[in-house]
Amino acid sequence: MNLRPKNKAGAEIFTSAMNDIMFFLMLFFIIVSTLLNPNVIKLNLPSAKNTQSIHKKEILLSVNKDLKYFVNNQQVPFNQLQSVLSVEANKDKDAFIVLRCDNTLAVQQLVDILEIGNILNVKMVLATRKE
Repeated sequence: MNLRPKNKAGAEIFTSAMNDIMFFLMLFFIIVSTLLNPNVIKLNLPSAKNTQSIHKKEILLSVNKDLKYFVNNQQVPFNQLQSVLSVEANKDKDAFIVLRCDNTLAVQQLVDILEIGNILNVKMVLATRKE
């Protein structure tokens, strides 16, 4: 007497849907990574006809229209701005400050920031956007 079933069920894994899932995950991460921007402080930069890129160590100094100051995307009060910039500039002697300010700022506010750069004897560059 033979009690064993005639058709054995085999264990199979269908992976055809796995390719579609991996493709959509890859597509999602590519799209998200292109949307990321290291400059999270939204500013309307002044425009210029000619722009130039510099590839050295840079310290980002951003000033928004509400006169909030950010050094490397961390908010700093104006009275501590000189000491924070001094510490950042002493980390690398070839570093320079990229000044990103809103285009609605008054000239005097820009001059106040440039005076700090003169006191610290560091190079400062004004960031603009291309027209």
